[in-house]
Amino acid sequence: MMKRVIFLVDMQSFYASVEKAENPKLKNKPVIVSGDPERRSGIILAACPLAKKSGVKTAEALWQAQTKCPEAIVVRPRMQRYIDISCQITTILEQYTDLVEVFSIDEQFLDLTGSLKLFGDPFTIAKKIQQEIIEETGVYARVGIAPNKTLAKIACDAFAKKNQNGIFKLDESNMKETMWELPIGKMFGVGSRMKDHLQRMGIQKIGQLATFSIDTLTKRWGINGQVLWQIANGIDYAPVTTKTHDKQKAVGHHMTLPRDYKTFDEIKVILLELSEEVARRARTGGYRGNTVSVGIRGADFNFPTGFHRQVKLTSPTNFDMDIFHAALHLFRIHWNRLPVRSAGVTLSELQPADPYQLSLFDFSLKKEHLNEAMDYIYTKYGPTAIVRASSLTSAGQAYSRAEKIGGHYK
Repeated sequence: MMKRVIFLVDMQSFYASVEKAENPKLKNKPVIVSGDPERRSGIILAACPLAKKSGVKTAEALWQAQTKCPEAIVVRPRMQRYIDISCQITTILEQYTDLVEVFSIDEQFLDLTGSLKLFGDPFTIAKKIQQEIIEETGVYARVGIAPNKTLAKIACDAFAKKNQNGIFKLDESNMKETMWELPIGKMFGVGSRMKDHLQRMGIQKIGQLATFSIDTLTKRWGINGQVLWQIANGIDYAPVTTKTHDKQKAVGHHMTLPRDYKTFDEIKVILLELSEEVARRARTGGYRGNTVSVGIRGADFNFPTGFHRQVKLTSPTNFDMDIFHAALHLFRIHWNRLPVRSAGVTLSELQPADPYQLSLFDFSLKKEHLNEAMDYIYTKYGPTAIVRASSLTSAGQAYSRAEKIGGHYK
């Protein structure tokens, strides 16, 4: 069987790179892309290499970044533009293979196994891709090359991003002297908690995990233990697929509030808006869900509070009020009466919306007709063409959210 050739193509400081590419005045200046601090979304989304040299890190607060790099130019995110550029890059990559898997807005997997005779060896193709992306978008791409997706990801994150040419190939020929020497926290799939668990077991490097007893790992973590061992040994059979996002497991929406919400009535408004958004997205995707989850985070960072709870519904739904009543029930039971900073609602255990079982005790057909009418108005006239009266109160965020993509202004 022919050995696979998998790429992970990653865009360097994607949001910041787009801004610098489209504004020549920013070329030699430190640039950071951040949300609006006045609405408590002042988190660093991207920092160019010049800003990173001053110690700026993604996901830290804007004020922390400005303390480290006072001369940095702060740019508000333009999410629609970043999505457009990401789609443009996908189109470029599809010229080399029809197997392009969008992993995130700035990362994409490619299976080039069948393309080598057309475009050359892996390094030649990687250089061509880099050149074409930078010529068309102004964004610099790094490329990890490997026989599978996991190794390609590690090749890119741990090595290509530090290479002068932005390209690195990782396979069984160099895995032991490169990947195995990395700290265990650098391994794909190992978060901070798992890192702590592994280190307490004496596993400090990836190579130590690769030679650790798989039986012990499996006994402790089940199938997850086996997966960790396989990753450490460079084993991954997952194909590059264009259908990664075709089937959803859940539909959710989360919101960081512009101020601390302290009363039940205020938070009730937000839960209703979130439930409406989740229901609309579920209907758009053709799903109904069996489980509703609510996540709440308190306002005090020094003493974290909040909860994440779920409830099973009596029948699958994609109606906003069904979701809202379940969410409100969870909130009423588990809220500790402390101020709330953020809230989220999720509909999970999804199944196709049609067909579904009608109930003699539920007015499903009437609710379906109502939602069809509301969805039609939403699609034709926009998300604020029709809103509930509660969204017109000081707690409502419907109009603010309508101007955003992914929580940030378009």
